[in-house]
Amino acid sequence: MTGPALAVDLLALTEQLCAVPSESLHETALADLVEARLRERASGLRVDRQGDNVVVRTELGREQRVVLGGHLDTVPANGNERPRRADDVVHGLGAADMKGGLAVLLALAEALHRAPESARFDATLVFYAAEEIAEEHNGLRELFAERPAWVAGDLAVLLEPTGAWVEAGCQGTLHVRATFRGARAHSARPWTGVNAIHRLADVLARIAAHEADTVDLDGLAYRESLQVVGIEGGVANNVVPDQASLLVNRRFAPCYSVEEATLQVRALLAGADEIEVVNASPAAPPNLWDPLVAELIGTFDLGVRPKLGWTDVARFAAVGVPALNFGPGDPAISHTADEHVTRASLESCYAVLGRFLGVA
Repeated sequence: MTGPALAVDLLALTEQLCAVPSESLHETALADLVEARLRERASGLRVDRQGDNVVVRTELGREQRVVLGGHLDTVPANGNERPRRADDVVHGLGAADMKGGLAVLLALAEALHRAPESARFDATLVFYAAEEIAEEHNGLRELFAERPAWVAGDLAVLLEPTGAWVEAGCQGTLHVRATFRGARAHSARPWTGVNAIHRLADVLARIAAHEADTVDLDGLAYRESLQVVGIEGGVANNVVPDQASLLVNRRFAPCYSVEEATLQVRALLAGADEIEVVNASPAAPPNLWDPLVAELIGTFDLGVRPKLGWTDVARFAAVGVPALNFGPGDPAISHTADEHVTRASLESCYAVLGRFLGVA
């Protein structure tokens, strides 16, 4: 996209953001840059900060508010910590996931500052910390708990890399630990004890043979999964172990609650001595028939597919706000050594969201 509405070189801005290291729990420098740029170039908007979470909002009195969000953090570097630019592509850590999305958010904030009278909605743009690691650190979770007014809205769009698709809703996820107990004995006399690792064999085989469902919702096929992702057991090389455990990860379709999905997993783990839910996050429905979601998809003729994985759209769905994933970059190369984003992807995403908001 060219012309006065796009006053920012999105590729150059992405490269600048990639040059600032922001591995999870080390986002302060990038949060400082984002806040300073917003205060300088979007001074007509309200800018707030809590920790390394930066929130910028219009206060135009529009009937509806759209929330757009992106996380500041990246996974650890993989030989790609220094960005490099080749023609219309930026390569580097976080280029796709999701500093390209952050560049689009900054450009949208500046467009809202320049032309507030043309905005169709009030807008909130959220730059938050620690999405790539454990739930307890997530900056958006913190804002929902402590500053809910800062993230309130009628529609939420997370600029996760989606390759120009709308990825609707998201799967729920839970981790369940199944523990099996036995009795210790010397491995030379195993008949005097009970091997806990052997006891888990039947359940392990049952899960390995399980065929996960594919659930259709609003014409989207949410393919579920159930995998053993960890196993623990053993005392010493000459000891029959008295305890062993399996850690199981379930990805479930948005038609199920956390409680329903947990019961399904518990049934497959029958025979364990103890079953513990380690963590759980609800799914988000696609909400394709919500008026704002339908307008965004229909106006720009966007392709739609289910989100096979969990994202923070579930936080919005949990409070009744329809939410979707739509951002620049190819999700298939996120977290890889050759992570990159193209100028065309950045400008296409900006054009869609800017026109939807009324400022491009």
